[in-house]
Amino acid sequence: MSGRPEILWPLFGDLTGLDGIGPKTAAHLENVAIKTPRDLLFTLPQSGVDRHRRRSIRDVTPPATVTVEVEVTGHTPNRQKGRPYRVTVEDAETSFQIVFFHARGDYLTKILPVGSRRIVSGKIEFFDGVGQMVHPDHVLSADDADSIPAFEPVYPLTAGITQKLMFKGSRAALSLSPVLPEWIDPALKARENWPDWRDAVETAHNPQSTTDLSPFDKSRQRLAYDEVLAHQLTLALARAQVRRGKGQVNRGNGALRSKVLATLPYRPTNAQLRSIDEIADDMGHGARMNRLLQGDVGSGKTLVALMALLIAVEAGGQGVMMAPTEILARQHLEGLRPLAESAGVVLEILTGRDKGNERKAKLAALKNGDIGILVGTHAVFQKDVEFADLRLAVIDEQHRFGVAQRMELGAKGTAVDVLVMTATPIPRSLALAQYGDMDVSVLDEKPPGRTPVQTALVSTQRMDEVVDRLRRAVAEGRQAYWVCPLVEESEVSDMTAAEPSTTTKPSAACASSCGGCSRRSWWRIRAPFT
Repeated sequence: MSGRPEILWPLFGDLTGLDGIGPKTAAHLENVAIKTPRDLLFTLPQSGVDRHRRRSIRDVTPPATVTVEVEVTGHTPNRQKGRPYRVTVEDAETSFQIVFFHARGDYLTKILPVGSRRIVSGKIEFFDGVGQMVHPDHVLSADDADSIPAFEPVYPLTAGITQKLMFKGSRAALSLSPVLPEWIDPALKARENWPDWRDAVETAHNPQSTTDLSPFDKSRQRLAYDEVLAHQLTLALARAQVRRGKGQVNRGNGALRSKVLATLPYRPTNAQLRSIDEIADDMGHGARMNRLLQGDVGSGKTLVALMALLIAVEAGGQGVMMAPTEILARQHLEGLRPLAESAGVVLEILTGRDKGNERKAKLAALKNGDIGILVGTHAVFQKDVEFADLRLAVIDEQHRFGVAQRMELGAKGTAVDVLVMTATPIPRSLALAQYGDMDVSVLDEKPPGRTPVQTALVSTQRMDEVVDRLRRAVAEGRQAYWVCPLVEESEVSDMTAAEPSTTTKPSAACASSCGGCSRRSWWRIRAPFT
């Protein structure tokens, strides 16, 4: 805490220091990552309840939340176990019942004595023509009525946490938040008409209508900008720290890369060659590389990654390629192993499927440096996986791994260079915002000879034609896949679903394409098909 301004210390203290929050409540809040008053301060309401005072329940259309002043006229205790306890009340125009289940009569006569006037707020509904408010949210004397906000914020909850507790806790956290010097550019703040930070936080916790909960609300816009700005500053600091940190000079002689390129039946695209040069330049300097390789499916990211891994091997070290699933890891193995072997480099795979002696042999070879390039899944993170001299870690599908996992993999060696890959087509500006701690290489062209993609919209009435087209494609030795947005049927969506059914048999076209299904269940495709 010594590196933080003293004025902020209360916001980073213990939650139990807030009124109404004890150790048990603090443990519940920690389950949703609320560990300090600061976290509670930035947990904003997600909706709200209109609790403006009404003359009568007749002023709203049930079912609806209503707040009215009433006079208590009678009690009807529950004579049988399991029956509700009813309290009859009258507002300015009509009478209705307040209903309680499993409540003690002595408690209810204490808070709602006959003849008293009370402010009640809750959901009003009609049953058999009688208005009923079951377990009101608020029952207060007229003197305490101001404690009910006209528009009550609704916070996200977790087990053991109530709205009243979140409301009270957020107010306690607000009381600790100081007035701070402004950090937003004054011209930007004036142009957007944003409030000061302290005012924005207080307004966000005290919405007066649903409009104040909109993402276009000025207070919420300002806080969202603060979050983006803080994220960018954090990335900038991380980037500066990485650049100050010493790395290894991984400069290859090009011998292995030349052998692989000579075996290719095509010439790499200019985008691939440019990206390879950018990576080689990074690896050849003394600072650790932290680069993102972005390219659409089919743009050749895997070849670029292999060239980078070969640079590590040429420099006398090892490389590892991390994939999020075993299927993807084995695809990389099948595609890269022949190319690596053409250069005389041993490429092996390590997944959770490797057990016993086979796993021990791979780990021993890896530790001895006999394996030049390792392809693996999460199994690579395990502590017993040791490299002789890891120089480069390539991580496929960046969004499936967090920064901590990236760093953990990089810790398998000394000052390991890191290259992450993504097929998500993101503009450079968004890439820099999301991965601002990295340099970015973009594959913006595809290798020649790619078959153009044809897109067609087909009616469900022509389903047999679609199946017949797929059958002919498979007969020609080609591959096909059928994507369904849903696995099971949904009552709220009519999108295509693949659902196991014991009642629906395959169509005639489907049966003819595979000779029929011998199983009791079939995977069926529901409309609409696109």
